[in-house]
Amino acid sequence: MSITVHLDRVSGPSLSSTVPERSGLARASAPRVLMATRYGRLGASSRLRLLQYAEPLARAGIICTARPFLSDQYVTALYEGRSRLPAVLAAYTRALGLRAAVQDHDIVWIEKEMLPFLPAMFERAILGPNKKFILDFDDAWFLRYGGQGNRAVRALLGGKFPALLRRAALTVVANETLRDWAMDAGAGDVLLLPTVVDLDHYPMTPAPDGRVFTAGWIGTPVTSPYLARLAEPLRQLAVEGPVELLVIGAPDFTIEGVACRHLPWSEATEAAMIGQMDVGIMPLPDDAWARGKSGYKLIQYMAAGRPTIGSPVGANTAIVQDGVTGFLATTPAEWADRLRRLRDNVPLRQAMGTAARERVAAQFSLQATAPKLAAAIRAIAAR
Repeated sequence: MSITVHLDRVSGPSLSSTVPERSGLARASAPRVLMATRYGRLGASSRLRLLQYAEPLARAGIICTARPFLSDQYVTALYEGRSRLPAVLAAYTRALGLRAAVQDHDIVWIEKEMLPFLPAMFERAILGPNKKFILDFDDAWFLRYGGQGNRAVRALLGGKFPALLRRAALTVVANETLRDWAMDAGAGDVLLLPTVVDLDHYPMTPAPDGRVFTAGWIGTPVTSPYLARLAEPLRQLAVEGPVELLVIGAPDFTIEGVACRHLPWSEATEAAMIGQMDVGIMPLPDDAWARGKSGYKLIQYMAAGRPTIGSPVGANTAIVQDGVTGFLATTPAEWADRLRRLRDNVPLRQAMGTAARERVAAQFSLQATAPKLAAAIRAIAAR
């Protein structure tokens, strides 16, 4: 006999795992959590913030069912530049069954919001007056409505997230910027839970052979424009010797004068692809949206035992220990200098990579954070 954790089939194959079944009494008292994710597994935020916790929570006796709002077809259309309207219409049609799913669970764990571009009263109607729910944010999502230039959107939806989080049993956020926003907006309990990796999927791998210095980046076509900030530093290094930019997940991004190698993103192979880098990079602008980002790229690089260079923006400053696990760099001259240091000093790359892996294991891994989340959910269920 077993307890099964499953993902509703609106976005492809189901996510399932089994754990030894407990006694009938334990099963009866096991909290049932509905993961109201924004996307299926192709959506990084849904996969990392909620779905990857399903199996460790199941082992802790918490039964999870995931119900994505948007299908994988939506994500594919977004990255390919095709119309997303059919996927959006299908999503709102599926949402008609949300209330029944909500009532069948003890706690609802909501990624950002259940019904995009609808006022909070619609979500309150689905949740009812007494349903316990968790709100989860990994980006500055409050800017989506409150920071809108459109006055009608601001008037109708600007107060949506504050209204929801004031009713939430718990607000889970990915970084300090989001924690401060949630507390200022009136959240009760707030849990800072970084976006983390499952170290079981990131084995330590040997560094590349060193014949070509490889700076790597992983992301999507939507976020690849951030890489353009490094065009001049990378061109400088390319003049000095062999260097390549490894781009994972954004097949059309190039920098003139820099050898760019592209690999298609795959959940199954992303760790191995990161292992082909000498250093992982994460440039960002210093703006309100970037300050709300979770810094997950850096954590992936570090988990693979690679040093990192990141812009000192938002969560990046909490993840990178400057001079220990990697570097922080602001100006093009600083980026060029940090890249040179790592290019020219293999022992430094190795030492930083080892320190980076140890830091992830202690603070930014699923193995470190899952027990904290399980305890928080059990506390909510016991109220």
